[in-house]
Amino acid sequence: MTRITFLGTGDAMGVPRAYCDCKVCEEARASGVNRRLRSSLLIHDQKSGDTFIDCGPDWGRQMELAGLRSLDRILITHAHFDHIGGMVEWADACRWQGRRGQVYAPEKVIKEICNRFPWLGNHLEFHSLAASLQIGEWRVQSWEVNHGKNGFSFAFRFDHEKTQEAWAYCSDAIALTEEQLAPLYGLDLLILGTSFYKENFPFETRSVYDVTEAIGLLETLSPKQAVFTHLSHDIDLRTKYSLPEHTSFATTGMSLNFS
Repeated sequence: MTRITFLGTGDAMGVPRAYCDCKVCEEARASGVNRRLRSSLLIHDQKSGDTFIDCGPDWGRQMELAGLRSLDRILITHAHFDHIGGMVEWADACRWQGRRGQVYAPEKVIKEICNRFPWLGNHLEFHSLAASLQIGEWRVQSWEVNHGKNGFSFAFRFDHEKTQEAWAYCSDAIALTEEQLAPLYGLDLLILGTSFYKENFPFETRSVYDVTEAIGLLETLSPKQAVFTHLSHDIDLRTKYSLPEHTSFATTGMSLNFS
């Protein structure tokens, strides 16, 4: 059995934003319905252990939320701070535990990380995702996706070799080409980043789909289930949004199971 758990569902600044007193940020401070750490996903598999997707600056708090003291591996989508800001803390934890953390990422992402934090190699072992990766009975495929003004990111698709279940994680993307969309067809679950409900900023300044665009994308891709993550303070979980059937917003601690 494999269980995935959302430990972070926020955008680059999380919710509440330190400078902001909007109604969503104020609610997040008061009762926490909208409180969101930076986006991260825990994959717990009976055969292969515990895997994180991304290691942002809230990594330590997310480990506490999950009740974990160590990880078997981390997959990295791209080298922006909200996705790698916790790697220094993880490396230090590995040092204290006398183990080497296992990091899997595309080569160009590894290069960016190591240029920024050249000492991480003392305690972390980096593996290039040039080909598919096997985690337990899941075959993991990565491919580059357009991240708009912010350059590029990578998405991950997981295919179970026995049950034929398939799901994908694409947290930071916009204006995907047909080639980039191809691995997102035929999914039981699509996890997609949507920072705003309707983003009115000029398209050339943007980097992630909004909810209205993502809904249109779902009509094309037709996953059996979809979950929106990477949510900014524009998304108020107290509001009843008009979402397609079998589509929801991710919440902290939300879990989904596979066979």
